[in-house]
Amino acid sequence: MSLDKATIRKVATLARIEVPEAELDATAAKLSGILKWIEQLSEVNTDNVAPMSGGTTDLAQSWRSDEVTDGGMADKVLANAPDAQDGFFGVPKVVE
Repeated sequence: MSLDKATIRKVATLARIEVPEAELDATAAKLSGILKWIEQLSEVNTDNVAPMSGGTTDLAQSWRSDEVTDGGMADKVLANAPDAQDGFFGVPKVVE
């Protein structure tokens, strides 16, 4: 499938990108090459290939208990704070 300038203009408008007039031919050639490669993929025989939903279909999800915690690392978090006061972040006063 080869694309013409009008199709490239329409795709660019739909994608909300600007393609300068001077680059329309080059863009059409690149996109046509991509579409030809995709057409080649459709020629591959996949009759004996089972469909998959992901690369880890044989793995089971590991669940953790849903418990609310404070994370247990307040000291580590506050170590990065420029101003820590009494276990909290110190911030500049913004209201008079």
